[in-house]
Amino acid sequence: MKTPLLFAALVLALSACSKEAPPPVNAERPALTLVVGGVAGDGGHVYSGEIRARHEVALGFRVGGKIVQRLVDAGAVVKAGQVLARLDSVDEGLQAGSADAQYQTAEAEVERYRVLRGKNFVSQSALDAKEATLKSLSAQAGLARNQSAYTTLIAEHDGVVMATLAEVGQVVNAGQTIIRLAQDGEREVAIAIPESQFADLKIGMKAEVSLWGEGSENYHQVGRLRELSPAADAASRTYAARVSLPDGKVPLGMTAQVRFAGTRGEAKSGAGGELIVPLTAIFQQGDKAAVWIVAPDHSVSLRTVQVASYRDDGVVIRGGIVAGERVVSAGVHMLNAGEKIHAIENGSSL
Repeated sequence: MKTPLLFAALVLALSACSKEAPPPVNAERPALTLVVGGVAGDGGHVYSGEIRARHEVALGFRVGGKIVQRLVDAGAVVKAGQVLARLDSVDEGLQAGSADAQYQTAEAEVERYRVLRGKNFVSQSALDAKEATLKSLSAQAGLARNQSAYTTLIAEHDGVVMATLAEVGQVVNAGQTIIRLAQDGEREVAIAIPESQFADLKIGMKAEVSLWGEGSENYHQVGRLRELSPAADAASRTYAARVSLPDGKVPLGMTAQVRFAGTRGEAKSGAGGELIVPLTAIFQQGDKAAVWIVAPDHSVSLRTVQVASYRDDGVVIRGGIVAGERVVSAGVHMLNAGEKIHAIENGSSL
């Protein structure tokens, strides 16, 4: 009787193993898109940037030592006066105790000499020497107490911890950055300006700012160009700029789009019917350039284009696409022909 039962159990087990897992759900890949030539002759500029605090502070200990406590992590909200980290303070405590003991001994010696001077048993110069020694030891004791207090890192302002750059057990030097703190208050967008567009921007000019983050499709604010570096970065050859925002509650680190002069897109017409698209829209097929065309049903197809030239603000296309067509503007090397995407333009789903 046992053999038939074992055989039946084996058959059931094999049949269960042979069942195929349900096919995965094909989620549409989100992709940034734009309409080619949608803003012919607009002349404005659009930049991507990051939300930053107006004031960011690099915090570190004023003395070196071994970290024994780090009480905050990245993202923590802190208040002024809150302890952030501590160093091993045994040595500093011993030095402070020794300095205090020497000061107390010298203080007693001065009092004794003052009594003796009153009885004319010691000279005035001897008393003056003891008082000078007392002042010196007082300063040394104060310095030792300060050194001991410097082993505690305290937040000087309310803010948010942006990054922690050291761990418990690590030996750090005096002044080494341990924590980066973004102060509460004003927010800005940090952007980079190409060399070809530097002369078009002026301090104080208005800029429209929109966010890319989920749930922020309706976020639009008018900011102003507050800062524009006079020197280009040696590596990227771009100029760092800051656009101030009136809203101090914008989450730090979010990606933002900054538009100057009323621009409504990134693709624009060039001279002689040429079109300009971002460099990130170009897909290289060997020695040929192509772009992903977005169909009305949001499926994508690859199309070869003729590149006329490369510029700081994009790629000049001479043929292969026409004004009004929608193309993928970022993440082009992640797509496959016929794939459907979740199209996004200016932070909004289409």
